[in-house]
Amino acid sequence: MPIANNQTISAAMQQLSATDPVLGAVITRAGACTLRPHENYYQELVESIIGQQLSLKAAAAIEARFVALFEGVFPTPEQILTLDEDTLRGVGFSRPKARYILDLAAHVYDGRIILDKFDALSNDEIIAELTTVKGIGEWTVHMFLIFCMGRLDVLPTGDLGIKNGIRKLYGFDSAPTVEDMREVAAANQWHPFESVASWYVWRSLELD
Repeated sequence: MPIANNQTISAAMQQLSATDPVLGAVITRAGACTLRPHENYYQELVESIIGQQLSLKAAAAIEARFVALFEGVFPTPEQILTLDEDTLRGVGFSRPKARYILDLAAHVYDGRIILDKFDALSNDEIIAELTTVKGIGEWTVHMFLIFCMGRLDVLPTGDLGIKNGIRKLYGFDSAPTVEDMREVAAANQWHPFESVASWYVWRSLELD
């Protein structure tokens, strides 16, 4: 599976420009895709839970108060498990999110999820593992695969921005279905660079 780096991003841009005239025009306007992998999978997952249904500013404020509980150093799963729901609610977590954070920490701490082996797993295997955690659904895992792991072959069909962008770019009268989105990707030969194509679909919404 392709992982984001300078060479694979360049190859993706060349392929998509050649096979998809609509996306090619977006690529010309938007410039180089900036997707790159990050190393700290655990922190990324915690932050993704914190940020669910919040503005970036609100999520950042809650995360800052959360990390301050540990003298400014992002906590390990074991450290998080020393907290209770009320303590997490005291720094701004909703009760459900407090439970989600504790459930993720428990899964990692007791070995039900081994993040160090994720690089060897397929996208579907990672989705299957992470969605056993309360509060982590397929959309969250798709974002993790794209923006944290740098996997380039992910089509986030549940994302509202992708739906809106494909509707606008490809002339749908209403929000495209999952099958519609997959057909657009197949017809325009996005594989194995669906993540890069999606990045440009997102960017297209910002260019007007």
